[in-house]
This record gives sequence, C-alpha cells and structure tokens, in this order.
Amino acid sequence: MAPTDQADVRSQVAIYRQRGWFCVPLRPRSKSPSRRDWTNLRLQPRAIPENSNIGIILGEPSGWLVDVDLDCSEAIELADSYLPPTPSITGRPSALRSHRWYIATGANTEKHQDPSDGSMIVELRSTGTQTVVGPSIHPEGEPYDVLDAEPATVPAPMLAACVKALADAVIVKRGVSLQLAKPEPRPEPKPSQAGSLRHRDIEPRAIAYLNSMPPAISGSSGHSQTFAAATALVHGFGIEPDRALTILQTEYNPLCTPPWSDRELQHKINQAATKSHDRPFGWLRDEGPNESVGETVDLSGFMVAPKTVATKATEPKLADCPDPGHLPEHLFNVPGFVSNVMKFTLANAPYPNVALAFCGAMALQSYLAGRKVATTGDLRTNIYLLALAGSGTGKEFPRKVNSQILFQIGESQSLGDKFASGEGIQDALARSSKMLFQNDEMDGVLRQINLDRDSSRESIPNILLTLYTSAGDFYPLRVKANQKEGGYVDQPHLTLFGTATPKYFYESLSQRMLTNGFFARLNIIDVGKRGKGQTPGSARDLPDEILETAKWWADFHPGGGNFMAVHPKPLRVPLTTGAETAITDLRLQTEVEYDKADDAGDEVARAAWSRTCEHAKKLALIYAVSENHLQPQITLDAVRWASEFSLHQTRRQLYLASVHVAENPFHKECLKFMKRLQDESSGVISRRQIMRAMKMKSNEFDQVVDTLVQQEQIKPVWIESKTKPGKGYQITVD
Repeated sequence: MAPTDQADVRSQVAIYRQRGWFCVPLRPRSKSPSRRDWTNLRLQPRAIPENSNIGIILGEPSGWLVDVDLDCSEAIELADSYLPPTPSITGRPSALRSHRWYIATGANTEKHQDPSDGSMIVELRSTGTQTVVGPSIHPEGEPYDVLDAEPATVPAPMLAACVKALADAVIVKRGVSLQLAKPEPRPEPKPSQAGSLRHRDIEPRAIAYLNSMPPAISGSSGHSQTFAAATALVHGFGIEPDRALTILQTEYNPLCTPPWSDRELQHKINQAATKSHDRPFGWLRDEGPNESVGETVDLSGFMVAPKTVATKATEPKLADCPDPGHLPEHLFNVPGFVSNVMKFTLANAPYPNVALAFCGAMALQSYLAGRKVATTGDLRTNIYLLALAGSGTGKEFPRKVNSQILFQIGESQSLGDKFASGEGIQDALARSSKMLFQNDEMDGVLRQINLDRDSSRESIPNILLTLYTSAGDFYPLRVKANQKEGGYVDQPHLTLFGTATPKYFYESLSQRMLTNGFFARLNIIDVGKRGKGQTPGSARDLPDEILETAKWWADFHPGGGNFMAVHPKPLRVPLTTGAETAITDLRLQTEVEYDKADDAGDEVARAAWSRTCEHAKKLALIYAVSENHLQPQITLDAVRWASEFSLHQTRRQLYLASVHVAENPFHKECLKFMKRLQDESSGVISRRQIMRAMKMKSNEFDQVVDTLVQQEQIKPVWIESKTKPGKGYQITVD
C-alpha cells in the first residue's frame, strides 16, 4: 500500500483541531509517538512531520474525548450489549468496530486483563494516552478509520462500570472464574521453613507486593507512589537494581497512568538505591509475612496509614515553604502607561489601594497589546491576575477606569464581567477575538475547578486553561446546533482581572486546582487592608496622555491590512543582550528548583516552577510595551523586575499550598493546627487553647498531635502559669 498521504493527514488534523481534539505525530506505520514529550504537544497541522501516522491525545486536553479500545474478538462481539450506544465507532479492516468513542468528563484510564494469562480484554483510555486514527496506516499496512461521527456524551462513572461489566462478561465467556481476578493470599510457611522459603521466592513475593500497591496516576502523587514501588524492590526486598528495573517496567509500569519512560524508571531505581531509608536493608525480604498496603506500611516515609500519619514526601512542612509576604511595593513600579493609569486611579479612587491600581493597569495594558506584540519565542501579553481583596477595599474603581478607557476608544464590546459558562467565554471570543474579563466573583470559578462534573457544559476552568496556551495558535470553537462546523478563533486573547475574598479563596484551594495547571498560571496579589479614604481630586476626566496611548494601541495594526479580519502578525519585541543573559539565568535557576521538586515527587512545586520563567517573559513583555509603546524592547531592567516578581509569586503560591491545601480530611486538621500555632507570635500555644480552637474530639486531637510530633513539625512543652504548669506545643525549628 502507498505511504500515508501527508496532505490528507494534515487536512484531517485540521478537522480534528476544529472539533477540539489535539493530535500527536506518530512514527510512520506505527502506534508509537515520534517525540517523548508528546503528552504536552499542541501542534498545528503544518507541524506534523512528513509520512507520520497520527494519534488523538485523549482525556482532558481534548475536551474529555475518551476511547474504549476493544482488544479481543469477544469484547467486540459483546460490546453492543454492554457499552452505551455512540455514533462514533472506528477500527480497521481486520478489527472492525474495535474502538468506541465518547465524551466522558473526568474519566480515568482503566485496563482490564484476563486473570488467567494477562492478555488485554478492553481499555478505557483517557488523560495520558493517545489512540491512532485515520488516515494513519497500521504496521501491517491496513488503513485506520477516520473519526468523523460525533461521540456520545456519557457520565464517566457509568462508562467505567459498563467497561468493567464487558470485561467480566468476556472472562465468563472464556470459562475463566472471576475469582481469579483477585489473587488468593499466599499461605504462610511453617516457622521451620519460613526463612529458607522467603529467600527462595523473593521475586514472586516482590511482584505480589507490587500488585497490591496503588498504581501511579499523574496529578495524584504519582512520583511518590513510583518511588515507593522502587524502594520496595531495591531496599525492601534487596533485589539488584538492574533486575528491579526490569520488574518495575514489566509488572508495575503498565498499571500507571500514563506509563513512565525507561529513563524515568531508571531514575527512581537509582534514587531508591542511593538515598537513606528509615527501614533496614531487606526488611520486606527478611520480615514476614508480607504487610498489606492497606495497613500502616512505612516505605521510607512514603507509604503510610491514610487516617493516621500524613505522607512526608507529598505534604510540605511550613518550614519548607516560608511565607515571602505580600508583594514588595517596589514591584508595583512599571514605567510608562501602567504607571500613568495607576496615578490616575490612586488620585481619584475613594479608597486608593496601590496593589488594586496596579492590577487594573496591568490588565488594561495586557489587553491593549493583545494579538499585537509577542516575544521572539511567540509568548503573548495574556495574563490572569487575581487580587485578593476583602469587602470595601475599593476593588470596583480600577475596573471602572478600564471600562471608561475602552469605551472612549471604541472597544467596550470587548469587556466582560461574569463567567456564566464556558460556552459564554467562547461566544464572546468568537465575536471579538480579544477580551478583558473583570470578574468580581472569582470565588465561584475557583470552587467550580474542584466541583464541576457536569459533562453537558463546557467547564470554565478548562476553557481558561486552553485559551491561555492558545494565544499564539488556532482555538477551535464548539459545534452549535444546526451547524456542521464549529469554526475557530485565530490567536485568541483573554486577559483576566479577577478579585476574590481571601477567606473564600483559601477555602477553595485543593490538590486538584494546584496540579491541573490553573493555579500555576495565576498571578495572585494580596492587596492588604483598605486604604485611607479621600475626597477625589477635581480632575476626574481621563488625561489626554492615557487616552492617546490607548487609542494608539486600538489603531495599531502590525503587518498591515485589516488586523481583526486576517491572520494577526504581531510585532516581535526583541531582547537586549543583557536581558537575554538574565532570562537564561532565571531559566537555569527555575530548572534547579523544578528538579528538586521532581526528585521529591512534589507535584505542586513542579507545576509552579514549570511556569515561573514563562510568567517572567510575559511580564517583561508588558513592561517593555508600557515603557515605550512606539519602539518597545525588553531591557535588562524589564527582565530583572519580571524575574523578581515571578519568583516571589511562585514562592507565595507554594506557601499558600503548604498552609491551606489538604490531601484528605485528616491532613486538613493537621494544617489547621499548624496555621493556628503559627499565628501565635511566640510559636507556643497551650493544649487547652488550641483544643478549643480546633473543636475536635480528644482522641482525634491526639492523633493530629502524634502525627505532627512524628513529622518533627511540633514538640510538646510545659508552659508555666501563675497556678501550675500546663501542657502545650511549640513549632520545631529545623
């Protein structure tokens, strides 16, 4: 058969993109991605290499498109009886109707194997996986079907249950007992034989132990889980590192979502072999019987009882994440247009606040330069600003200033206030391609990140995440009723200036928000207390200097032609030599911090540090166009300011995560205890005082105390009083 027609591939990729699905290039006539970083790729059709096969990236990146992969003839035969109906069914000549496609928000990847021989029966494939689609060519020369019908939308739990029922039906059809799916417990050898038997069957015992451990899932402490598995093999069972790597690859990695690369697994084995551990070498090999991972198991501090001792590797200590405090006031100084808008706002606001004035002015400059300038690396000025401001702090006045400026330059149609839905955001961008949303109720959006499970509506957080990364790309719009195609927005720009009450913001923080990328893209600024009231000056009209600059941006059309009607060609803003060196230094610094987080298995820190340098480049670009909109260039001063700003933001985010984010209810109580103790200026608090604040039963309170003492975050002390000494607790100083 002739090689894959590359023109057909690229045109089909463009169609998939219009439907909201991202494609990954695969090796010719292969199912394997041609790049190791494929999970992060969001390629344009023209970027697909020649003669490539293509796969669709499944799950969250593609609007929760999932694939039920029927891996055997029995599964294909029984599928109609067990799976929800969907118009979208594909396959290839020798495996017709072997893929069923759905939209299932929040679905997880699940694999179902025959318990007798381990062969694959059916897979529910979601985030972290990809599936080959037409016009790709199978290794044996068969063409894959093109995915053209509309997938049915179904609830994720229902789909998972249907897939499991189908797998069970296949097992029964084959005459295999379902009981085999749950391995029977190994009989314990007699005491006289125990020692010799345990050493003879080390590998089978190790494999059985791995099978009882939870698989690693991206975004759910996956690094810690995999390091725990490597530690069990190398240190617990005393297996040689080379052999342990093979076992990890064959027995544990296929269960992980997504599977690790060989290099990443080797890194975990090396760590397990070289790091110090709490347990003695060979403790799983020599002690018996095998401990169940459902009980308290200490894998060098990584595997612990879920209701008693919190995990050291995934729950940061306060001492590890010191509070950098509010943003230093000198970081609010951005010369030029931003400074001029701030001065007007502060002079006329009933309750002037420097931080709020800064947020408003930065958001305005971000919007005005949107789709019109870019760094040499194609980063744009789109930023998300979140001001933490209580009631009465004057947060509405900076929004009014921005609204008035956009009205006077004829761009008030690009203003948005509330996020009614993800569809509403899409519709707004379809009309104008560039929007400034000034949302006073970001608390609700943040809560939706944690609670949204409605697959019938576009998720606001997912839309915001996708738009952030699509500023230099095509953004596909959904297909509406009575439409054949959904269309797209060419290089959409969305600037967000949101405000939230600090209390509700802290309550909304969760592991999900911290690891899904949205939190890492926010610039969070605590505005502090309300400023002193004033009688606004007599000059309430906007200065001509501000309006002239804003109008200049409205009329600026780089590349010539009607800017809003054709493909934008933004002005590339160069960096000076000193600025390039400073950016390189910042990148190296953040890579060191990222590697530390990676080694520790800290998903939150990895997400935060991965975005720090990108934040700095965007902010430096805004600084440059504010300073000189006629001939902008990113100077050393711009990079220094942006670097300090971004580093402070990252450290502040990690501090907020360490203080407010809990992985489970018990961890939440531990954080509450530490926060209450930290609020004491002396770092010491009496038992009676903190028990009243915690409002817990005494036995539950003692569990919290015991956990924090074991983690060496606190220590018991005696507090002298006028009557008699009493028990208390003190923060441990490392």
